[in-house]
Amino acid sequence: MAPPRPRKIAVVGSRAVGKSSMTVQFVEEHFVESYYPTIENQFSKIIRYKGQDYATEILDTAGQDEFSIMNQKHSIGVHGYVLVYSITSRSSFDMIRVIRDKILNNTGTESIPMVVVGNKSDLGAQRKVETIEGKNLAQEWNCPFVETSARHNANIAKVFELLIGEIEKYQNPAPDSSGKCIIT
Repeated sequence: MAPPRPRKIAVVGSRAVGKSSMTVQFVEEHFVESYYPTIENQFSKIIRYKGQDYATEILDTAGQDEFSIMNQKHSIGVHGYVLVYSITSRSSFDMIRVIRDKILNNTGTESIPMVVVGNKSDLGAQRKVETIEGKNLAQEWNCPFVETSARHNANIAKVFELLIGEIEKYQNPAPDSSGKCIIT
């Protein structure tokens, strides 16, 4: 069997959207009830995707806001991003646009593997961002969208599996199926 492929993933978004809760739920399989603002944490987990193991290093970043958006070091060596907002916070949804722009600016690319995540789906009664809005944004950015609940472990593993899939598509693009030569 092939050795695990290393992949570095950054989980980004506004403060208190559940980035750490999602990451801890995925890696350690439990929900952290208390909120302690994250400075920065790193986690490791082997993910199996399509028969291949991936040694993931997951960077759980401090909450970003308009004053502390994405340190340049969060772009170095990162293969893909989980952009998280809370379905209970309109401002956190608006902020992921700003964060994505900053990521693209830092990396000097027009696209990068990412997944848009609407977290806290268990708090539907407090919803401020409709599911269709998240879907439309992800469609605009040509990336997957998932709503999750870190509390109930709903779709958490799916987020990271989708991102590994996006990273693999990005690193190993499918050949043009038209049979024509492309000159750029």
